[in-house]
Parts: sequence; C-alpha cells; structure tokens
Amino acid sequence: MKNTVLITGASSGFGKLIAKKFQSEGWNVVATMRSPQKETELNQLENVLVTELDVTKPNSIAKAIITATDKFGTIDALVNNAGLGIAGPMEGISNDEIRNQMDVNLFGPINTMKAVLPQMRAKKSGTIINVSSIGGRVAFPYFSVYMASKHALEGLTDSMQYELDPFGIRLKLVEPGVFKTAFGENSTQSETSKMADYHETNQKFYDKYFKTEGSSLDDGDPQQVADAVYEAATDNSEQLRYPVGASAIQTLGARQQMSDIDFKNMMKQHALAGIA
Repeated sequence: MKNTVLITGASSGFGKLIAKKFQSEGWNVVATMRSPQKETELNQLENVLVTELDVTKPNSIAKAIITATDKFGTIDALVNNAGLGIAGPMEGISNDEIRNQMDVNLFGPINTMKAVLPQMRAKKSGTIINVSSIGGRVAFPYFSVYMASKHALEGLTDSMQYELDPFGIRLKLVEPGVFKTAFGENSTQSETSKMADYHETNQKFYDKYFKTEGSSLDDGDPQQVADAVYEAATDNSEQLRYPVGASAIQTLGARQQMSDIDFKNMMKQHALAGIA
C-alpha cells in the first residue's frame, strides 16, 4: 500500500518540487494550494490529487483532509510548506501585516497539524515536516517579522516532538538557506515600512541580497530542499533539524561557535557592508 503525503503551498517553488519528488518516489500526493484551478502540471501526474487548501481557513483545511482521505484513505506525512515573507523594519510594518505573517507561517501549520493529528494518533504513526528557514535560528536585518514567525515555528515543533513521541509521530524541521524561491519570489516589501529613517538602508539590503541574480547568498538549486524534505519523511530517524544549503550550514555553524557579540559583529559586517 502506498504512503500518502499532503503538501501545503504546492503551486510553485519548494512546494511544487516537493510534490514532484514524492510522486517520483511512488507516493500518493495531495498537492494543495489556494487556487487549484490554475494548476496545469501536477494534475497531469499519476497518483497526485490537486485540491484547494488555504492554511488561514480551518474550514478549507478540513475540507481538503476529507477530500484526501476519501481519495487515498489516510495521510502518512504532512509537509507544511506554505509560507509568506514580509520584509521591512518592524516599526513600520502594520499590525495587520504582522498578523497575516503569523497567520500563514505559524497558525497555518498549527491549523493543519490539528487537522491531521487525530488520524495519526489513531494509527500511532506519521511524520510532520515543517519547512522553516535558516531564519528560524538566526536573523537577518529587515526580516524581523518573518524571522519571528520562523523562530516560533521552530519552538513549537521542538516542543511537539516530545508530546507526540508516545504516539509514534515524528516531527521534523527543514531549514533552507537563501534560495531564490524562498526570498526572491515569495517575500514582499511592506508598503507601510518605508519610513524615511530606515528606507535607504532597508532597500539597499533587500536589493543586494534578495533581488539580484548571483547574490552571494544564493544557495543554488532549490531541488536540494525537496530532497531534504523527502529524506526527513523517510529516514526513520529521530533527527529534528535538516539545514539545507551552504549559507544555512555555514551560518548555523558560526552561530554555535561564536558569542552573541562576535556573531552580531560578523552579521553586521557581512550583511550591511557597503550599504549603511
């Protein structure tokens, strides 16, 4: 009997690559997105169900779960991939934008996990993979609200691994570095964040690192992330975190070895050099 994975945010970027990876490995795939009527590729693949799911709407999640289980019987793995990135200094980002960031990146995974956990607990097995970010453990300037959402997701997942261990359910965190699909395409500058005191440095940083081809922070082929998600779902290990990309591995390694002051100075020198 084939295993079934449900993936959120599968319309593009990491999500679409993850869906293709699992399908190519013989899984049943539930590829969810807000506008499934626009999808023209995944719905042509064998054993792939494309269906609507908006992570900010519990009713939409519940409907997608019913559709998936009617089609494939059970959900063996959940990949919380849907995400949103808002850029800009926190002081200038509106509370509505901050709430929306948290609704998608934190409450979205909470909602989907709550929806699939009853069936996973009943069968005493399952894997939940939350796609986090290098920003779940370190921080870049002008992504403070995004970083807050990913730090929260990391803490949530870390704690839940203990809660769900007695039920045979594994929790995983995949932590991409800076891939073009992660920031360049999916992050947006907050219109309300363009305060005069911040604007010039903020814009230069954003353009230099996240809107320029060949950026020093470009980790290359995003297929690496899809492969890491599949590994996390299938390695049957207790490993919690899977950093992906040279920038993630190098930066996280430096953070472990350096004091707060040294790491801050290193980040300022690297991230803001020639900008301020």
